[in-house]
Amino acid sequence: MKKTLTSLLCAAVSLTLLSLACGEGNPPRVPQPLEDGGVLWTECSPEGVREDCSQGESCIFVASHDRHLCVRACDPQTACEHPDAVCCPSSGDDAEGGHCVPNNACEQPDAGVDGGSHEETDGGAQEDGGTATDDGGSQEEDAGVDPEPDAGTEPDAGTDAGTDAGTDAGTDAGTDAGTDAGTDAGTDAGTDAGTDAGTDAGTDGGTEAGHTAIRVMASNLSSGNYQSYDPGHGIRLIKGVDPDIVLMQEFNYADNSASDIRSLVDQIAPGFDYSRETGAQIPNGIISRWPIIQSGQWPDPRVSNRDFAWARIDIPGPRDLWAVSVHLLTSSASNRNAEAQAIVNEVRSQIPEDDYLVIGGDLNTDSFSESCFATFRQVVTTAGPHPADHNGTTGTNRNRNKPYDQILVDQDLRQYQQATVIGSSTFANGLVLDSRTYRPLSEIAPVQSGDSSASNMQHMGVVKDFLVPNF
Repeated sequence: MKKTLTSLLCAAVSLTLLSLACGEGNPPRVPQPLEDGGVLWTECSPEGVREDCSQGESCIFVASHDRHLCVRACDPQTACEHPDAVCCPSSGDDAEGGHCVPNNACEQPDAGVDGGSHEETDGGAQEDGGTATDDGGSQEEDAGVDPEPDAGTEPDAGTDAGTDAGTDAGTDAGTDAGTDAGTDAGTDAGTDAGTDAGTDAGTDGGTEAGHTAIRVMASNLSSGNYQSYDPGHGIRLIKGVDPDIVLMQEFNYADNSASDIRSLVDQIAPGFDYSRETGAQIPNGIISRWPIIQSGQWPDPRVSNRDFAWARIDIPGPRDLWAVSVHLLTSSASNRNAEAQAIVNEVRSQIPEDDYLVIGGDLNTDSFSESCFATFRQVVTTAGPHPADHNGTTGTNRNRNKPYDQILVDQDLRQYQQATVIGSSTFANGLVLDSRTYRPLSEIAPVQSGDSSASNMQHMGVVKDFLVPNF
């Protein structure tokens, strides 16, 4: 018996030594956290904080994940912006003060979010003539790509693809020589006596106690057979919510002459300024209540029939607002991510950090877990809650189950977001405009109930409101 015990003890010691020799005696390193319910925790090194982390983030050691991660500072009394993050008073030896860290880093209860990520195979760059046709919708003309059928994705639950990475990291692109920072004397940016500032659909973009109300709309609302606003459905939808700034896609009308485009803009908002990219089959553009003092287009690296349109808008107050109208490809998530990275690169090199930034339009995204949202969060916030219709539905494609269309703003502007109020209706996080569900339609006249289901109307409009200080 004694000999047997001795033999067993020797065998156990031998196995232990063998495991150590093979490197199996060390505890396995905790895998790097990837997308966790929409939060992308970025690993960093103390030596490369500036290169590894976005503006507003710090590189600290998070003991529960056995590595340094990029995190944002926070007040322990205030909840972090994303539900899968917690404000931890001390998340590691290198941490100072409170930081937003993964829930389990402070021994908080597990939120139970699936840590898997959504990934698609890149089918290669393809020229896209517009958006894919949803199940049950009519086919849309496409410049080289067959319309992508709706795969029946479940409705998005509001999970965001990334946390706010802070304000945009752009460098100053310089002011427009000779351009006054104030408002154009001929542009209507003043107060409308007795009218609520920007909450009612008929409000005149005025000021309220030293603030300016700004309603922004994303609009890929072309219809008919030519990816154009000619049939009038999209025109009515835009007019119905009376936006101050419109980020338009498929910006076509009649023969696209200068007088035709001017006519389109005047039907939407008489006298508004506009900028529209040139040389594009389905151009992007911006319409603005306030003067556009600079504009242009940034190249899309994955398609040749459109680019990204941008405009610098002279809103009241010392800071300008930069608007970028985008239309990403339907072909694959990897193509959309490449396009997002190209936009981020341009923002960082062209746009002053102190100015406001909005990126919006038709992203053609299947879910908020797509990598392009994590890429965009380098310069804008992507966290929910997101705009919705009267029924609380956030999807913006024809079938209302995918987050195709978005308005994404930097943290400087996000802090001033207000509820969207139209008539007696209030939308706390902004509005997804669907004429099939909006009631009463009289609040958004001249919209007709069938406008959102018109032939080849593949998208819903998205609206967000902001109340920005004039100082």
